[in-house]
Amino acid sequence: MMEPIPTTSGARAARDQLMDDLRTVIADAEVWLRQSGNAAGEEFQAAKARFERTLQNAKADLAVLEERALEKAKEAAKATDTYVRENPWKAVGLGAAIGVVVGMLIARK
Repeated sequence: MMEPIPTTSGARAARDQLMDDLRTVIADAEVWLRQSGNAAGEEFQAAKARFERTLQNAKADLAVLEERALEKAKEAAKATDTYVRENPWKAVGLGAAIGVVVGMLIARK
Protein backbone atom coordinates (compact mmCIF):
# COMPACT_ATOMS: atom_id res chain seq x y z
CA MET A 1 0.00 0.00 0.00
CA MET A 2 1.17 3.52 -0.73
CA GLU A 3 2.36 5.36 2.35
CA PRO A 4 1.03 8.88 2.85
CA ILE A 5 3.25 11.85 2.21
CA PRO A 6 4.18 13.35 5.56
CA THR A 7 3.06 16.88 6.20
CA THR A 8 5.13 19.13 8.35
CA SER A 9 4.09 21.75 10.78
CA GLY A 10 6.77 23.91 9.13
CA ALA A 11 4.58 24.40 6.05
CA ARG A 12 1.65 25.33 8.26
CA ALA A 13 3.84 27.75 10.22
CA ALA A 14 5.11 29.31 6.98
CA ARG A 15 1.54 29.73 5.74
CA ASP A 16 0.47 31.30 9.03
CA GLN A 17 3.47 33.64 8.96
CA LEU A 18 2.64 34.64 5.39
CA MET A 19 -0.94 35.39 6.35
CA ASP A 20 0.24 37.49 9.28
CA ASP A 21 2.63 39.38 7.00
CA LEU A 22 -0.13 40.02 4.47
CA ARG A 23 -2.43 41.32 7.20
CA THR A 24 0.38 43.60 8.36
CA VAL A 25 0.97 44.81 4.79
CA ILE A 26 -2.71 45.66 4.45
CA ALA A 27 -2.81 47.43 7.80
CA ASP A 28 0.37 49.38 7.02
CA ALA A 29 -0.97 50.32 3.60
CA GLU A 30 -4.16 51.66 5.17
CA VAL A 31 -2.17 53.70 7.70
CA TRP A 32 0.20 54.89 5.00
CA LEU A 33 -2.67 56.01 2.78
CA ARG A 34 -4.46 57.77 5.64
CA GLN A 35 -1.32 59.60 6.74
CA SER A 36 0.04 60.41 3.30
CA GLY A 37 -2.14 63.49 2.96
CA ASN A 38 -1.18 65.14 6.23
CA ALA A 39 2.05 63.46 7.34
CA ALA A 40 5.32 65.27 7.74
CA GLY A 41 8.15 64.09 5.56
CA GLU A 42 9.86 62.10 8.31
CA GLU A 43 6.69 60.32 9.44
CA PHE A 44 5.79 59.55 5.86
CA GLN A 45 9.24 58.09 5.15
CA ALA A 46 9.08 55.94 8.31
CA ALA A 47 5.66 54.57 7.36
CA LYS A 48 6.84 53.95 3.81
CA ALA A 49 9.97 52.12 5.02
CA ARG A 50 7.92 49.94 7.41
CA PHE A 51 5.46 49.14 4.62
CA GLU A 52 8.24 48.21 2.18
CA ARG A 53 9.97 46.04 4.80
CA THR A 54 6.75 44.16 5.56
CA LEU A 55 6.03 43.75 1.86
CA GLN A 56 9.50 42.29 1.26
CA ASN A 57 8.99 39.83 4.15
CA ALA A 58 5.64 38.77 2.70
CA LYS A 59 7.20 38.23 -0.73
CA ALA A 60 10.01 36.14 0.76
CA ASP A 61 7.56 34.04 2.78
CA LEU A 62 5.40 33.53 -0.31
CA ALA A 63 8.42 32.33 -2.29
CA VAL A 64 9.31 29.83 0.46
CA LEU A 65 5.72 28.60 0.65
CA GLU A 66 5.57 28.23 -3.13
CA GLU A 67 8.83 26.27 -3.15
CA ARG A 68 7.58 23.92 -0.44
CA ALA A 69 4.30 23.37 -2.27
CA LEU A 70 6.21 22.54 -5.45
CA GLU A 71 8.40 20.07 -3.56
CA LYS A 72 5.32 18.38 -2.06
CA ALA A 73 3.69 18.16 -5.49
CA LYS A 74 6.82 16.54 -6.91
CA GLU A 75 6.91 14.07 -4.00
CA ALA A 76 3.25 13.20 -4.59
CA ALA A 77 3.88 12.69 -8.31
CA LYS A 78 6.85 10.42 -7.59
CA ALA A 79 4.83 8.42 -5.05
CA THR A 80 1.99 8.03 -7.53
CA ASP A 81 4.38 6.98 -10.28
CA THR A 82 6.01 4.42 -7.99
CA TYR A 83 2.63 3.03 -6.92
CA VAL A 84 1.41 2.72 -10.51
CA ARG A 85 4.64 1.00 -11.60
CA GLU A 86 4.46 -1.44 -8.68
CA ASN A 87 0.71 -2.09 -9.00
CA PRO A 88 -0.27 -1.59 -12.64
CA TRP A 89 -3.46 -3.66 -12.52
CA LYS A 90 -4.70 -1.94 -9.40
CA ALA A 91 -4.08 1.40 -11.10
CA VAL A 92 -5.98 0.28 -14.21
CA GLY A 93 -8.85 -0.97 -12.06
CA LEU A 94 -8.96 2.23 -10.07
CA GLY A 95 -8.93 4.31 -13.25
CA ALA A 96 -11.76 2.23 -14.71
CA ALA A 97 -13.81 2.54 -11.52
CA ILE A 98 -13.36 6.30 -11.47
CA GLY A 99 -14.34 6.43 -15.16
CA VAL A 100 -17.52 4.46 -14.47
CA VAL A 101 -18.49 6.73 -11.58
CA VAL A 102 -17.82 9.89 -13.59
CA GLY A 103 -19.76 8.44 -16.53
CA MET A 104 -22.72 7.66 -14.29
CA LEU A 105 -22.67 11.16 -12.86
CA ILE A 106 -22.58 12.71 -16.34
CA ALA A 107 -25.38 10.43 -17.57
CA ARG A 108 -27.66 11.51 -14.67
CA LYS A 109 -27.69 15.11 -15.85
